[in-house]
Amino acid sequence: EVQLVESGGGLVQAGGSLRLSCVASGFNFDRYNIAWFRQAPGKEREGISCISTNDGIIYYTDSVKGRTTISSDSAKNTVYLQMNSLKPEDTAVYSCAAEPYGGYGCSRHPGSQHYWGRGTQVTVSS
Repeated sequence: EVQLVESGGGLVQAGGSLRLSCVASGFNFDRYNIAWFRQAPGKEREGISCISTNDGIIYYTDSVKGRTTISSDSAKNTVYLQMNSLKPEDTAVYSCAAEPYGGYGCSRHPGSQHYWGRGTQVTVSS
């Protein structure tokens, strides 16, 4: 059974940090890219970062660049999202997703993803 399970969300004050984890199972982790998405109430889903586990290429959306680090541990089939200097506008449900590796890089487009996790809530208080 294919699974992506997120953890690490919670309530944090503005300026604080969280590390989200995405544990993958049921598919060949090394043949997939992993992306992180977030969706706030009333807003569209936003792809904020992705990592190509095959070639290590990483992308960040501008709203999190400089505050966020994505990393991968293939031995644990896990991708992490370290978020620092959190802001109230970072409040959202954060989900990870997997897309097949296409030869170069990764995509933050929801339509490219084959598998999705259920998400973890991140709430940043002001």
